[in-house]
Amino acid sequence: MSIAWSDSTPIYRQLRDRVVAMILDGVLKPGDPLPSVRQVSGDFQINPITVSKAYQELVDENLVEKRRGLGMYVTDGAPEALLKSERERFLRDEWPALRARLLRLGFDLKQLLADAAKEDHS
Repeated sequence: MSIAWSDSTPIYRQLRDRVVAMILDGVLKPGDPLPSVRQVSGDFQINPITVSKAYQELVDENLVEKRRGLGMYVTDGAPEALLKSERERFLRDEWPALRARLLRLGFDLKQLLADAAKEDHS
């Protein structure tokens, strides 16, 4: 897990988002363990409380479960739940501004999608 920290978002949130991305990308699968709080804290030189806070958010969202004495593990169904919630968040929070900017710049949305499809097949 490599991370470049941004000053605009709390580190615990960035760490949480990185774990979410790893689950969505299939790097972490249901049943896989998360690196220990101690390991992440040492690897990235951040406070263990910061790591614990990020992990606790994942637990609160039922994406990760604590197994007493064993650590944290990705829950069954986490990738599907994340995909659904991340899509909803994108459509609610990001898409309206992105769509408005594309239209303001004179992009034709249908042509952009057609061009993207061509690139995917080449």
